[in-house]
Amino acid sequence: MTESCLPDPQTPLYNHPLPQIEQWLLNQGCQQDTQELHLWRIERPHWTAEIWLDIEELSVIYTSMPPTERDIQRTFKYSLSRQDIEDAVFSGP
Repeated sequence: MTESCLPDPQTPLYNHPLPQIEQWLLNQGCQQDTQELHLWRIERPHWTAEIWLDIEELSVIYTSMPPTERDIQRTFKYSLSRQDIEDAVFSGP
């Protein structure tokens, strides 16, 4: 499944079937945890994060962020568009 198989980017994430959400995360460079299938991880040059597909929202934990070395957590309701969530999550903390 490619990016073109996904609904319009302005579509709320709750209107995406789970396989499309998973493909979207793969397209962003995320890797699914083999034990906890609702957990995804991503590493970028300046940050790393865990993405949790919770029941009512998508949660992101940016881990050990300099200069404080504290985790930063953000949550996004599935009612937001895929594009809005993508812009917020993958731009980093």
